[in-house]
Amino acid sequence: MAKRTATGDSPNAATGNAHGTDAPPLPATRAELLALHDAARRRRDAAPLDSRERVEAAFELERIEVQIARVERAMDPPLV
Repeated sequence: MAKRTATGDSPNAATGNAHGTDAPPLPATRAELLALHDAARRRRDAAPLDSRERVEAAFELERIEVQIARVERAMDPPLV
């Protein structure tokens, strides 16, 4: 079981690294995240169905979307 930090998050939650991979950290701005999201969505859509590339792109999309949500909730006023 993963250890929890004082905030109750897993140690990888701050970096957006929920799957325990060595993925690079995500940018902190919404605009940069949206650009990454667009590129990851294009990679996922271009990959063959049931391929490892499609699964990896889908996981990357998930990481980016979670980070976008964090950024939007931190805005004043929040976008969500």
